[in-house]
Amino acid sequence: MYGSPALPPDFVSLPQVNPDAPKGGEIRLAMPGSFDTLNPFMTSGQPVQGVTPLVVETLMGRNYDEPFSLYGLLAESVETDAARSYAEFTLREQARFSDGSPVTVEDVIWSFELLGTSGNPRYHAAWKKVARTEVTGPRSLRFIFTAPDRELPLILGLRPVLKKAQWQGRDFEASGFEPLTGSGPYVIERVEPGTQISYRRNPDWWGKDLAFNRGQWNFDEIRYDYFANPQAIFEAFKAGHISSYRELNPVKWATNYDFPAVSRGDVVLSEIVHHRPSGIEGFVFNTRNPLFADWRVREALIASFHFEFISQVMNGGVQPRIASYFSNSPLGMAPGTPASGLERTLLAPFADDLIPGTLEGYALPVAKDGRAWQRNLRQAAKLLEQAGWLVDDQGVLRNAQGAPFRFEILLTTGQDELGAIAAIWVEALKALGVQAEVMVIDAAQMRERTKAYDFDVTHYIRGLSLSPGTEQKLYWHSSGVNIPGSGNWMGIDQPAADAMIAELLSAADPARFNAAVRALDRVLTAGRYVLPIWYSDRARLAHKKQLKFPAKIPLYGDWLGFQPDTWWYQEE
Repeated sequence: MYGSPALPPDFVSLPQVNPDAPKGGEIRLAMPGSFDTLNPFMTSGQPVQGVTPLVVETLMGRNYDEPFSLYGLLAESVETDAARSYAEFTLREQARFSDGSPVTVEDVIWSFELLGTSGNPRYHAAWKKVARTEVTGPRSLRFIFTAPDRELPLILGLRPVLKKAQWQGRDFEASGFEPLTGSGPYVIERVEPGTQISYRRNPDWWGKDLAFNRGQWNFDEIRYDYFANPQAIFEAFKAGHISSYRELNPVKWATNYDFPAVSRGDVVLSEIVHHRPSGIEGFVFNTRNPLFADWRVREALIASFHFEFISQVMNGGVQPRIASYFSNSPLGMAPGTPASGLERTLLAPFADDLIPGTLEGYALPVAKDGRAWQRNLRQAAKLLEQAGWLVDDQGVLRNAQGAPFRFEILLTTGQDELGAIAAIWVEALKALGVQAEVMVIDAAQMRERTKAYDFDVTHYIRGLSLSPGTEQKLYWHSSGVNIPGSGNWMGIDQPAADAMIAELLSAADPARFNAAVRALDRVLTAGRYVLPIWYSDRARLAHKKQLKFPAKIPLYGDWLGFQPDTWWYQEE
């Protein structure tokens, strides 16, 4: 994205792999629920895990130890101009699908157009920016963009390439269990619909000798078993049926891993620290509802949430709180500190309309003990009064028209921990005269209601990366306020947010890009759109002792590109 890639043209492997990792063995992983299709690119149904990273290949691949750089996979080269008005890819002559047929320019064009106009809509926005496609040689093609776009060559480089001939005369959207013919390191070996899938490493994989792939894709077999509930997964792991288990609760990590396999050393407990952004998770306020339109109201509701107490109850106080959308990374603003330098310069034109705290510095309310929390409640009451809400003789918070302050917290069946968190918050809100209740609905209803923004408050989570780009527009841009199904659940409508997104997308150097992201972080955080809870700054993985991973942990930690990609099987 900026400057040159970190690795030289003659690199022998990625920095976060063991280039000499042995091949062989298997890893069995678990998933909750079920699946009803092997096609992860369609809109309907529940796709199986693993097809995209294991079976289907892309033109280029990520180095997860280096944000915003891609290296050639199916493509041996990529060419673009300084303005990024086009991208030309040249395919490797040896690139093959698993059936031995070559990956052609025609396959690439057909795949990109198909995914850009049908199937899952996550690919549609980028394709709309492609004005036309030109075949420039027997193995090369050029995408000409509707306007210069610095990120679009990278986005296209990560698009999956499918085999056109497999889909001729067939409905791409039809659910089914026919394996995709891909050009990736694995092929689908066995499928038990809804319950199990097994991938076998392709010994004839065309890409096995590429420097980019050295030390990756080491297991002979990767298998996913599906279970009805998370507790069944943990019990299966304890019994030795599953190879690796990811523990999300630090309290359970400290108390539930004393079973015999751990004591014998047959199961190893590994903590993987990462440096990726925290992202945002918590309870989102729908500002389309006039009840939450005033930032003072949102701040009061956040102040009533006794984070320190709830964190201690739920996870032993181990998990750090989300301080901002990009906290835990160099892209995050410094909470409580005023904007300075280029950040301030970028935000200055919007100063009169910014929510208080954006420029001056905003930090979440802290209450290390009950007395501090009571102070927060008193401050919350003052803010509500300033916003036009007063408590009546019956202890009910009402506005000037006499309407009570009442809202619903919408959760999905199975979100038991979030339900417990919400219940504590509901009790705290009573001290302010606020009437809140938790409503639990099924997943299908939740999808429909959030798509239509038919909620007051609900659980919200957005994972963010060290290379934020076009997806930021989908999450926070004002264009999504009235469009059903956008990521802008909170209804952010701030010119400053729109401008910072445009700035980060057009920035030509890292300093300006970083400043734009930090400025956006300020706008989002000071907006008080989400009552944030905690994040994990490390993964907690319990796994069989025969499963090994490289000593060097990438910036992204345990995220994509780690397990099973760089792990291997080795007997003691």
